[in-house]
Amino acid sequence: MTPDRAETPVGGEPESVEELVAQWEDEKPPASGPLTNVATGALVALLGVAGVIGSRSLGLGSTSQPGPGTWPLVVSVALIVLGVLLVARARTAGFGEKFSVDSWRVVAGLASMIAFTLLIGNIGFEIPAALLAFFWLKVLGNEGWRSSAVGAVLMPVFFYLIFVTLLKTNIPHYF
Repeated sequence: MTPDRAETPVGGEPESVEELVAQWEDEKPPASGPLTNVATGALVALLGVAGVIGSRSLGLGSTSQPGPGTWPLVVSVALIVLGVLLVARARTAGFGEKFSVDSWRVVAGLASMIAFTLLIGNIGFEIPAALLAFFWLKVLGNEGWRSSAVGAVLMPVFFYLIFVTLLKTNIPHYF
């Protein structure tokens, strides 16, 4: 077998990396265009502005003693810079995919994270984390019922052990 050949089972599967790349190129959605780049860049920059406002309300602290809003501020400024760069390069930047039915998965993922954030303060970390893990595995990831249920139990336990037990982080918890 030559190095450029991928080991694939018999049955019409691509036999080389080049064939696999060509198959992916044929199956990808159409490009979106420069207007979408402008809209996306503007949305990212606005998200960064909202983050700057939110991080200032948390308290920035100083360089020797950073406050809880320091890292959100840094990330928010990075979002603003990247959004502005995308708007500035809208015509020359590579084009993303057009919005399609599959794009709703991103919207559903974002909505589930917002719901998680709203629930964690009210009912603790454990239940929203299990629900989020199950939703992401079963609905967004198309996993089976058993692996989704096991993952929904194990993931919150894993993160609880890391953040509460090992890192001694204070998170709202139900149990």
